[in-house]
Amino acid sequence: MPTSSLYSLKDFNTFALAHGCEQLVRAITLDVLVDTCCKLYQANQPMLILGGGSNIVLCEDFLGTVVLVETKGVDVFEDENDNYLTVAAGESWHDLVCFCLNKGFSGLENMALIPGTVGAAPIQNIGAYGVELNRFCEWVEYADLNNGQLVRLNADECEFGYRDSVFKNDLLGKAVITRVGFKLPKTWVPQLGYGPLREFDVKQVTPKQVFDCICETRRSKLPDPAVLGNAGSFFKNPVIDTAQFESLVSVYPDMVGYSHGIGHTKVAAGWLIDKADLKGHQIGGAAVHKEQALVLINKGDATSDDVLLLAKLIIDKIEDRFGIRLEAEPRMITATGERSL
Repeated sequence: MPTSSLYSLKDFNTFALAHGCEQLVRAITLDVLVDTCCKLYQANQPMLILGGGSNIVLCEDFLGTVVLVETKGVDVFEDENDNYLTVAAGESWHDLVCFCLNKGFSGLENMALIPGTVGAAPIQNIGAYGVELNRFCEWVEYADLNNGQLVRLNADECEFGYRDSVFKNDLLGKAVITRVGFKLPKTWVPQLGYGPLREFDVKQVTPKQVFDCICETRRSKLPDPAVLGNAGSFFKNPVIDTAQFESLVSVYPDMVGYSHGIGHTKVAAGWLIDKADLKGHQIGGAAVHKEQALVLINKGDATSDDVLLLAKLIIDKIEDRFGIRLEAEPRMITATGERSL
């Protein structure tokens, strides 16, 4: 539990872990966001930049300043073929998806209900149901923390990969994302390759139908963080050699996987955890969700140690049984920075 001298972060992390920080700054304007982050960075002070707090595990109290990105604004323009959006980093991702749907801008509907903010989305290259952010991201603007200058990277320069980007690598800890630019083609091509979306007729389906289907599916499987603390999908879907996948399928014919480039297959991590009989498994107040094995939940009184021990148990059991090592999606935040699980 955080001491009384700390600012509580329980309401600012979707896992609802009861840790705190020494200072808390709510950056509602671009100037405050950039100035605050640059001053802390240049003074070599511990700093944690938070959007929705949906992709972190607070391992302990943060002995520094937490900067909450709460900048707002969506600007729109169009040409003959495309709609273009410039979106402030503090906007809610799901609210942006709803905004686009209401305006008749299609493309983002497969990523409905992904928690977090727009500024955090490029870091992970978020994605769901066959669509990733990089499909529609035209550019990302960030502030260089060395000098406060705003820099714009095009999509190629962002080095997007599966749950990866330059912001998790070369720019890690050196930048704060300020705005994101999107390009949404006016000619909609529905992406119906995953799950219940396969039931739709590609010639007749509408973006609203896809959106509704995604929302219904996610709500039926994924817990509401307001009710059960969680960080969404806790593990990445591992990518393995197709030869290894085919060998495993000979033992487990119902194993779920999808082609992922030449010679590689992306395996459903949730299937692995479910097959290992870990659904519902609990350590302290942390548990594997009974409806979706990919999600770890806070049943109300979980400590960060409970979450970390449960995650490590899952990783070890999956590696022992399938020879596949899972990798956690959320960032592990320590007293002064970040570490691996």
